[in-house]
Amino acid sequence: MAGSIYGDIFKVSTWGESHGKGVGVVVDGCPAGICLCEEDVQKFLDRRKPGETKYATPRKEADEVEILSGVFEGRTTGTPISMIVRNTSQRSQDYTEIASYYRPGHADFTFDEKYGFRDYRGGGRSSARETIGRVAGGAVARKILDELQIEICAYVTSIGEIEIDRAKMSIDNIEKSPIRMPDLEASERAEEFLCEQMRGHDSAGGVIECVIKGMPAGIGEPVFGKLDAALAQAVMSVGAVKGVEIGDGFAAAKASGSYNNDPFCIGPTGNVEKSSNHAGGILGGMSDGSPIILRAAFKPTPSIFREQQTVNKSGEQICVQIKGRHDPVIVPRAVAVVEAMAALAVVDKMFVGMTSRMDRIVKFYRSDT
Repeated sequence: MAGSIYGDIFKVSTWGESHGKGVGVVVDGCPAGICLCEEDVQKFLDRRKPGETKYATPRKEADEVEILSGVFEGRTTGTPISMIVRNTSQRSQDYTEIASYYRPGHADFTFDEKYGFRDYRGGGRSSARETIGRVAGGAVARKILDELQIEICAYVTSIGEIEIDRAKMSIDNIEKSPIRMPDLEASERAEEFLCEQMRGHDSAGGVIECVIKGMPAGIGEPVFGKLDAALAQAVMSVGAVKGVEIGDGFAAAKASGSYNNDPFCIGPTGNVEKSSNHAGGILGGMSDGSPIILRAAFKPTPSIFREQQTVNKSGEQICVQIKGRHDPVIVPRAVAVVEAMAALAVVDKMFVGMTSRMDRIVKFYRSDT
């Protein structure tokens, strides 16, 4: 199938199915000499793995990563880095009956239309388990960003109608909250709401905000390779995402130009800065040196235990009640996925941008300059 490779220079190719032998990723374009071990990747996979709270699928997977290539004596070699996470807790029998019908909200119908065949076990390639490869690849990208002192942090800002109070939020609260909300009071209300949804055999959606700090100005291309377009593509490629906005996003459509424009000023260090950040750190498709702010809207988990209307492959209208183990809400585990995709997009655009100025090419290759 096409479409499993992301990036122009720093590339990732994810592979595997939810109920196959495993899932993984190949990372190509990573420079040699970066310190990398399985623990560096595992800490990010642990943040997205199932079974950690009652708000996640009870499917128990250790999600232990193995680095198969591209690393020698603890450092990247510059060759492709291949990583695998083996599936150990599949219950394919839970999905046998869905081979004959199309689950509402899922890709069953579109897979059949495109390929004429599909792996119905847990959604196969369209399962959220595919994001393991993204997170593993993103962990490598984040090692590069660490060297550049660029930080990425994502968190849940809303679940259903419940939103955080930004006056009460603290980054330290993110991992204290079982649903990764930086406002613990809002987290408690959202947890109560989720319990109600679970009792009613229903699910919920939410919004994740991601902030990238330390980005130099001028990263991204001014036409088709815009940084905001790359970030939107990267995050929108996550299965359950239905909307992405940068900075003020859709609110900018209701604002006046005098409010939405960010005034420039000279900062304390003598550099050009902005006194506000409605643009979300990107102007004309290029980073402007301010924090990059993006938000992603996730739909409710489509696998719910309520009776639903659908059709089978024979064209008959039927009622179904989905079985299996499913998340009542996707966003807490998706925080690590959004961070990973943001890291992949930023690193790739930074690598592309290395050829944009001749003076920097000369400085890099000429030892006498």
